[in-house]
Amino acid sequence: MTRIGGILVCLVIVGLDVAAAILGIQAEVSQNQVKHMRLWLFECREPSQDAFRLGLGAAAILVMAHVLINLIGGCLCICSQDEFQRSSSTKQISMACLVLTWIVFAVGFGALVIGTMSNSKSRSSCGFTHHHYLSIGGILCFLHALFCVVYYVSATAAKDEAAK
Repeated sequence: MTRIGGILVCLVIVGLDVAAAILGIQAEVSQNQVKHMRLWLFECREPSQDAFRLGLGAAAILVMAHVLINLIGGCLCICSQDEFQRSSSTKQISMACLVLTWIVFAVGFGALVIGTMSNSKSRSSCGFTHHHYLSIGGILCFLHALFCVVYYVSATAAKDEAAK
């Protein structure tokens, strides 16, 4: 039963991250369909309401996936570098993936928020070009899914290893 639950958790996390990635990439497509004028590094464009909604949805789903994996994955505390070096390789992989999930989440969420806010209704602006934040955030959602699955599998294996 535990194995089926683990597979289900991984599928839910991957499903959420893939949905966030697709929404982020679709938001980029919607943003690019709005008329804009470009002169060298400067660009003037109208905000896209569809891109705003899709980007907001992508960011919200990414947050849900990240919170869910951190709640279900549990906490494997390592307080010092010596303790990290003495711990099993499974626990080391788990901690490394946990740190990587947080880094990818922070960068991906930041990119999605920047891309989404550039499409806010009150943001009809001219300035330096802000290209591809939404698609970068979407791509990082795929990477988040990968690290979350590796983290969950290794954290579960480290817990089982510690229980023996």
